[in-house]
Amino acid sequence: MDQKLFDLLYAAVVNRESTYEGVYYTGVKTTKIVCRPTCRAKTPKAMNVTFYSTLEDALQAGFRPCKRCKPEANGALGPDAALAAQVDTIIETQYKDKLTLSQLAALLAISPYHLQRTYKRVRGYSPAEKTELVRLKHAQRFLLESNATIAEIGEAVGYGSPSHFAAWFSNRTGISPTAYRNGQGGGDESDE
Repeated sequence: MDQKLFDLLYAAVVNRESTYEGVYYTGVKTTKIVCRPTCRAKTPKAMNVTFYSTLEDALQAGFRPCKRCKPEANGALGPDAALAAQVDTIIETQYKDKLTLSQLAALLAISPYHLQRTYKRVRGYSPAEKTELVRLKHAQRFLLESNATIAEIGEAVGYGSPSHFAAWFSNRTGISPTAYRNGQGGGDESDE
């Protein structure tokens, strides 16, 4: 692990931030205990900490779960679900930007492979598919609730070219944006 990432993760542990909850686990070398980054136990010194991307890796390295933060207990929003929720939040707020898997992974300081695998296991579809669903939902809403042009709506949901937006929309819904706006569309396909 590079020093920059280590410093970022250690700062999250010191501040008990939930940013990396379920993404990284904190192994304390002196006690051989593994914790969540948000654990309320005494903050270990940086030289006594090692980070693991999965709880299983920490357990295989000989650490035992903390009795205080219980990293093995997943509750209603376990670590994988927490990661998926973080990805959903990023997509919901940045859907009009070009979001690649690598960019999402960099924002969360994890590997693209781990992000894709975990997200798909939790949600049943990929982050790219989620982005498409969010864009479609907003495009449909804009078409029905605004007087913006098709080009403006396309740009608002991340498509620079009106023809690209129209082709994408038609492919997703089976109807053109103009026909959808005029009430010729069926039910809303973007419901999750």
